Amino acid sequence: MHTHAHSSDKTPRLLAVQTPEDIEFLVKESEVLTGQAGRTFVIAGADWLIYRVHWQPLGLKVERLDSQGQVLSIQHLLLWEFLEHHLMEAQAASQLFTPPVRRPG
Repeated sequence: MHTHAHSSDKTPRLLAVQTPEDIEFLVKESEVLTGQAGRTFVIAGADWLIYRVHWQPLGLKVERLDSQGQVLSIQHLLLWEFLEHHLMEAQAASQLFTPPVRRPG
């Protein structure tokens, strides 16, 4: 399901998001293992866009983050709306990645 993306020495190793279904699993995995809501995803490209996705009962909350992790914008999306989000376009183009989860402590 996940593969490692190789990057330069200055950027951490990232896991490739291979299917849309991976996103739900990855978000929930992160929440269970870390106790913190959401998971960070990166669109690999010229700008390396960073998002945090939160799985919610009625859909998803998608936060666009700056390079310091500050929230720039928030979208609340139903599942069908999320499937049209540019995160899904990046996944389809094999450009969506997430850092591996580390347990706190």
